Amino acid sequence: MNTTAKLSAYGAALVLLVAGAYAVGTAVGPLRSVAAGDAAPSGAEAAGHGGAHNGTVAEAANDQPAGLASSRDGYTLTPTDPTHEAGSFSFQITGPDGAPVTAFDVEHDKRMHLIVVRRDTAGFQHVHPEMAPDGTWSVPLSLPLGGSYRAFADFAPTGGAGTTLGVDLAVPGTFEPVEHAPSRTAQVDGYTVELTGELVPGKASPVILTVSKDGQPVTDLQPYLAAYGHLVALREGDLAYLHVHPDGEPGDGVTPAGPQIQFIAEVPTAGTYRLFLDFQHEGAVRTAEFTVPTGPAVADAAAVPSPGHADDGHGH
Repeated sequence: MNTTAKLSAYGAALVLLVAGAYAVGTAVGPLRSVAAGDAAPSGAEAAGHGGAHNGTVAEAANDQPAGLASSRDGYTLTPTDPTHEAGSFSFQITGPDGAPVTAFDVEHDKRMHLIVVRRDTAGFQHVHPEMAPDGTWSVPLSLPLGGSYRAFADFAPTGGAGTTLGVDLAVPGTFEPVEHAPSRTAQVDGYTVELTGELVPGKASPVILTVSKDGQPVTDLQPYLAAYGHLVALREGDLAYLHVHPDGEPGDGVTPAGPQIQFIAEVPTAGTYRLFLDFQHEGAVRTAEFTVPTGPAVADAAAVPSPGHADDGHGH
């Protein structure tokens, strides 16, 4: 599968579209996946597997964001133990025939991307499990904070569309919720990352992340999973999952290796979103976190300056 073919998978693409109703928890149903492989180059359409139960209900369900369902269109995410205690996490993806799926396309260098975060959006992790021959995925996972977590499996079964399924995990321990004030500047390991641009509900909105260290722009970002940055957005409240990738690819001759990484995201509703940027520099991957309310509908995508190259129009 072309890494620029799907947005829910990990490719160097540019647009995320998620639209629809508000849903919660581990709702099961044919929800629309965030995958721009079925999109026009502008990234205006998200992908789904189909699986309608009836016309009106299925159409309404298919307009909902990714990650709100543990099952859709016959594909189901099932953890081996929903109570996390052993320092690792394992699960299977079963297919429409009820059997574990063992054939997956490589999306952004990996066949499976797993995002785990507590429901107050603390403790964000982006990891990559390994699959056993029987279709069981496993990954070391330390969750020291007690509470309810959401695990998002982002994958594309061979022959099927990319999708994201989510399931809740219960972690024993005292739960102390963390509040997140609006923030557009993140400090991590001596790096400063600044976010500019507005998230405008229902509109493709440029967002630029600028990376510096010790007051100097970082211009030699290293590719991580074939991109200069990965951006995950979670809607506060239900943790609707949005996944975006930067405009351009390392080595394409036009995409600079920093200090700016540009994304284009379309959020479905007004509200506050938690954004998590993974970037690599000097051999280490770091995560910068932001809390961003949606902006005014008058925001103009053209008003945000490009980080030095034009939009090449390819989605994935």
